[in-house]
Amino acid sequence: MADEIRALEQKGTWVLQDLPLGKKPISCKWVYHVRYNSDGSIQRFKAWLMIWGDHQVEGFDYNETFTLVAKMTSVRCFLSVAIAKGWDLHQLDVNDVFLHGDLEEEVYMTLPPSFTCSTPTNVCRLQKLLYDLRQAPWQ
Repeated sequence: MADEIRALEQKGTWVLQDLPLGKKPISCKWVYHVRYNSDGSIQRFKAWLMIWGDHQVEGFDYNETFTLVAKMTSVRCFLSVAIAKGWDLHQLDVNDVFLHGDLEEEVYMTLPPSFTCSTPTNVCRLQKLLYDLRQAPWQ
C-alpha cells in the first residue's frame, strides 16, 4: 500500500486541499491481489487504490464515458491473419495504464484508508485518473 501511495504521489495524482462548498468527495477503497508464478509460488502482493466510480454523477463529476471493447470475432480474425502471415505476436501489459491520463473535470476524493494528513478537513483533488473513474477509459 505504501508503494502504491508513493507512486500515486510521484505522478501528481492529487493535491490535498479543503473541500469547496457545494462539492461532495467520492470515497475510495483498497483492492488486493496476489500474483503467482507458473509453479504456484507467490510472485508478489499488489494493492490498488480505487475510487468508487459508481458514486459519480453524470453531468456533475463527468460528462462523457467510453469503454474499449474488442469483439472476439475481431480478435480471432486478427490472430488468423497473424498466423497466415507468420507474424510474431507479443503480449503487452502496461503498468498503471489508467493512471497516465490527465483529469479535466473537478473531482474530489476522500483521503485513502490508512492515509494520514495533518489537516483532517483535507480531501484529494484529483489531477490524474484513478482506477474505476468513469473517465478513465476515455483518456
